[in-house]
Amino acid sequence: MFPCERVDLSFIETAPYRFRNSVELAITPGQLFEVLGDPQSWPQWATVITKVTWTSPEPRGVGATRIVEMRGGIVGDEEFLAWEPFTRIAFRFNNCSTPAVAAFAEEYRVEAIPGGCRLTWTMAQKPAGVARLAMFAGRPLLNRMLRRFLANLRTYTDTRFGAAPVSSPTDTGAGSQPRRNATESAP
Repeated sequence: MFPCERVDLSFIETAPYRFRNSVELAITPGQLFEVLGDPQSWPQWATVITKVTWTSPEPRGVGATRIVEMRGGIVGDEEFLAWEPFTRIAFRFNNCSTPAVAAFAEEYRVEAIPGGCRLTWTMAQKPAGVARLAMFAGRPLLNRMLRRFLANLRTYTDTRFGAAPVSSPTDTGAGSQPRRNATESAP
């Protein structure tokens, strides 16, 4: 494992590459936190993830740790920087199996809305070495993949909780498409 920069929460707004996407879900914030705390649920919607293992005991909170295994043999050793039940979680990589990741953090903000909740997910990254060029070139594809994960999350939570569709003025698609807003930042 290669050490990553021990970034704090400010990195989520200052990282060289930030991807922020939202989806409206027809579940409560409590149900969403149940999904986010369940290691078996992550591979169901964030399909790049193959396994999540909590390495710290319950109750979960700031300082909790877990190992996330991903396709391509990538492994992230995560530490939670924020844990505000039903509102917000955030974590960073302390170590990663590839030297291409200098720093990495994610934040999940949850807002109650009529008929469910809105999840806003921010992925913040600082690639290292040649990965900087690959990240610059691959930004649109990565952001599309992240939006797909949120669509998967919507399908997963609808199935898991038997949810009905959430109506919203920010609905950008028809049928089973997620309600989302996407922004991306890069140098």
